[in-house]
Amino acid sequence: MTNRPAAGPVPPPGCPAHAGPAEAVGDTGHSAAVPMYGPEFAADPHGAYARMRATHGPIAPVELTPGVYASLVTSYPLGLEILRDTERFAKDPRGWRAMQDGSVGPDNPVAPMLMYRPNALFADGEAHARLRGAITDSLDRVDPHALSEYVERSAETLIDAFASRGEADLITEYASVLPLLVFNQLFGARPADGPKLVETMMKLFDSGEEAAAANDALLHWISGLLADKRKQLSADVTSWLIAHPSQLTDDELMQQMILLMAAGTDPQQNLIANALRLLLSDDRFAGELSGGSMPVEDALDEVLWNDPPMANYGTRFPRYDCDVAGVRLRRGEPVLISYAAANHEAAMASDRRSGNRAHLAWSAGAHRCPAERPARVIASVAIERLLDRLPDMELAVPVERLTWRTGPFARALVALPVRFPAQAVAAHEPFAAPMSEPVRFDETSGVSQWNPVPSSSTPPAETSPERQPESPQAARRRLLSFLTAWWRGQ
Repeated sequence: MTNRPAAGPVPPPGCPAHAGPAEAVGDTGHSAAVPMYGPEFAADPHGAYARMRATHGPIAPVELTPGVYASLVTSYPLGLEILRDTERFAKDPRGWRAMQDGSVGPDNPVAPMLMYRPNALFADGEAHARLRGAITDSLDRVDPHALSEYVERSAETLIDAFASRGEADLITEYASVLPLLVFNQLFGARPADGPKLVETMMKLFDSGEEAAAANDALLHWISGLLADKRKQLSADVTSWLIAHPSQLTDDELMQQMILLMAAGTDPQQNLIANALRLLLSDDRFAGELSGGSMPVEDALDEVLWNDPPMANYGTRFPRYDCDVAGVRLRRGEPVLISYAAANHEAAMASDRRSGNRAHLAWSAGAHRCPAERPARVIASVAIERLLDRLPDMELAVPVERLTWRTGPFARALVALPVRFPAQAVAAHEPFAAPMSEPVRFDETSGVSQWNPVPSSSTPPAETSPERQPESPQAARRRLLSFLTAWWRGQ
């Protein structure tokens, strides 16, 4: 491995950057860069990856959005090598050359995913270890059995909102909302905050005119939650972060919570939705479903191999010019790992990935996702509960007519319309957030005290099955009204 230079941008003698024959990504301009935005790429990303590999080898020049360039690694071995190489590659993006020289501004569409934030995702070395330690220690205290129970009850609530209609969009009415309900619980927020958090995050992910105001509302919500928890700690992730020996400042606490929420909502939605799409459309799974078996874990493995929620990310910045796989990577120019392309390239023994967890969907190395276990619990329980409640559910449109959100990073459906025999809504007993009666936790105990507490509220009356198809916006408004009424026990 090449030694890192002591100072300055010029590599020492012997660095591969001096080798000469290697092709520098930026040497011939950006004319060869492959666009990773727009409907064409979104419709067939694996086709694009194959063309990149055939033309450029394991590292391809790409354009993330008009005018923003990077290198994309499509090889599994090389991706794994770079993700683990902290000597040549930094996670901290403050050395990003295009951001430093002003050619990419903070208002650029991809900047929020690449620019520096003071959280564990964008830190290296001791700073990263300190922030990540607080996150992993806090997540490790979550009781998976209590989490599973809470996800199941949240799923029942959401399914009740559309079961009597005989149709639904599983993105806007299920997969995008359930992770937010779970986070409201994990963070120990008040039950009444649930609908507000759902509405705020929906506006943020929509990236519309209300996104800026929603961002301010989210920061205000987290600030208020931190203030409440400092008065009385409870058995929840927020309290555990506050009480962690790393002694995070208020700003650090806020940034880690934003990171957890961002990483655990939209990607979690995509994992749930992509697995449901597979289960409802792939003949390998359809036969098992009709026979009464629900191979949910198999579907999750297949999605994580071929259509991971974050398809292209793991951004790294070369600390100095160096040659990798015959390509000269320039200091401060972003290098992304295509988890989807790298996984797809890996030679597997069979078409099914059941039980094989060697994929890169959770990244690798020091920045491997610390929430893999709870993420799988949330996704598997959400899918199993939905299929159990609506066993005759089917896609409302041919699978090839489903459309994917455009953009370079995520593999995400725009909508997932389904239909099923309408059913009367059962009188499920709602639940209250377990921390409605705050309980201090014992710092010496590794056992979570977090358990759902049933309430005596009655659920809202069932809705009519004679309902016309709705727009996504109308469905969201109706869902929020349902959640608000349900939480108030109306």
